[in-house]
Amino acid sequence: MSDNKKNLVLEAKELCKSFSMISDKIQVLVGVDLQLEEASSLSIRGDSGCGKTTLLNLLARLEPADSGELFWGERKINAAAPPHGKEANWRARHIGVVYQSYYLIPELTVLENVMMSVRLSNLPIDPYRERAMQLLGAMGVSNKSQQIPTKLSGGERQRVAIARALVNRPKVILADEPTGNLDERTGAEVMNLLLNSCLKEKTSLVLVTHNPTFAKATKNSSTLKDGRLLYE
Repeated sequence: MSDNKKNLVLEAKELCKSFSMISDKIQVLVGVDLQLEEASSLSIRGDSGCGKTTLLNLLARLEPADSGELFWGERKINAAAPPHGKEANWRARHIGVVYQSYYLIPELTVLENVMMSVRLSNLPIDPYRERAMQLLGAMGVSNKSQQIPTKLSGGERQRVAIARALVNRPKVILADEPTGNLDERTGAEVMNLLLNSCLKEKTSLVLVTHNPTFAKATKNSSTLKDGRLLYE
């Protein structure tokens, strides 16, 4: 294995994905290749409906591909196999996900939402509770730790979601239009927090965005077009 290969925290080979309609089959991804090095970042742009979210779901193993291979670090995964139980634990320790719609649990406090990732990974509670509070502080919402998500603004909820994604010290963050529900000013603030936090934590980032300014802020840029990932 070359040194470059050793530095890869996420790799996809020939990922293909289609969806069957009533009388037709829509090919969304056609042999997507992706390599993400340690402490690196990649933006993915593309037209609405081109398959960007589908690609992130395949990378996170939230759904199977039709064919292809996936590597989380040195762990090889058959991307076409149905996701299995062990992968949930591997994912919780290797990958953090930030969604456009936050997906915070409304009945839990801010701190409990962040700690949910820790509990699902069976990591030690006390040191990670301290880390969770540090991350909430870095996000500027530590004073909201005992509030429930419905009491927060959209920007505050996304800051909490970023803290939740980072708390387990994952190697990779997958961010799917993380500023899509925010106004321009708040979106810029949240994006800066995400990019700076990944840089500080040395966490690699795959960012799906429509915003050309945000796309240029990553180390590498790409476009998903006609089912293939084209690098700029």
